[in-house]
Amino acid sequence: MNDRPTALLFDVQGTATDFHSTIRRAAEQLAGDRYPDQDWSRFVNDWRTAYFTETSRQPQDGPWVSVASIYRRTLDTVLDSRGLHLDPIDRDTLTRAWTRLDPWPDTVAGLHRLRTRYLLATLSNADVSAVVEITRHADLPWHAVFTAEMAGAFKPDPRTYHLAATYLGLAPADIMMVACHKYDIRAAAALGFRTAFVARPYEYGDIALADIEFSEEFDINATDFLDLATQLGC
Repeated sequence: MNDRPTALLFDVQGTATDFHSTIRRAAEQLAGDRYPDQDWSRFVNDWRTAYFTETSRQPQDGPWVSVASIYRRTLDTVLDSRGLHLDPIDRDTLTRAWTRLDPWPDTVAGLHRLRTRYLLATLSNADVSAVVEITRHADLPWHAVFTAEMAGAFKPDPRTYHLAATYLGLAPADIMMVACHKYDIRAAAALGFRTAFVARPYEYGDIALADIEFSEEFDINATDFLDLATQLGC
């Protein structure tokens, strides 16, 4: 095993991009005038929780269910539970906001520094089309895009991590999984991948809701992508 990894795999929603601020703004712009008293920050977090619940329920050997359809279906549930009335066109528009997520302030600069020394790729639970759109929207300098859709299984299913390693032609020990979600990098570590935890205090809009505690179980603990680049010698 080399002293440093050859490739870095990145979670996208939450780690590389600020989904909370992006989706909150989209919801407020779409329905804020009609529902001025709505807590849109909580709305986004409840929607995200519903998404996680649905993806965790998907059977390992069942037919693939797109993330876009999960976001759309769970949006109906969240809206209905609050008595918020949006027509189907507005609901589709709001769902598509997940394909236009804005990067964190450090993301692009950090990735460009890391790109000078490492192969960079995504490993996201989002659909391939969504990651491509997010990459285009945020101008993210990946060398490759891998997603759960390509493996037919959501992270933390081992098949997603093995798929990325196979396509990169590298052993897990030569790849570092980068995420702000500990379940993600713990699953990768169990398969022999190296790990980098990146703290995102405002992933859910409130620092009290985020798990940002560093842990010795990870190979690297970083405050952001710029700090990660420094620790990796870039």
